[in-house]
Amino acid sequence: MDLDQAIKAYAKEISANLKEKKGVYDLSLVVAERKTMMSKQKLSYEAKFKVDDKENTVKFTEILKESSSGMNADMGFQSTSYRTGKGGQQESVIEQQSDQFGKKYSYDFDFKTIRGKIESLTQEAGYSFQYQITARGIK
Repeated sequence: MDLDQAIKAYAKEISANLKEKKGVYDLSLVVAERKTMMSKQKLSYEAKFKVDDKENTVKFTEILKESSSGMNADMGFQSTSYRTGKGGQQESVIEQQSDQFGKKYSYDFDFKTIRGKIESLTQEAGYSFQYQITARGIK
């Protein structure tokens, strides 16, 4: 199985939405949802990664994103996202945010699982895996 097929099979296995355009993949899934009388809020995991066949490299980045539709407490709309990072301060911030989200949503999602699986599939296909904090270079 080539890398493209392995990624598609994994996305299907975890019920994630997967889009691919010119070697750039966008994988997303809703981690949790919360409904109130006048609004709907959801927490989503989004990973973006570029497969460079010439360099045998996969560049990967991810975010947790909270969005809402409808009216919230201040009678407006809002969207918040937090970037994750590998082993640095950014990742500890996302873990703290995940703890905060845990007070608002009921979920047991571990974003490191998806990153680890994509890294594993990448290496099994003979590609190197590069984690990036930002989406710069993934276009």
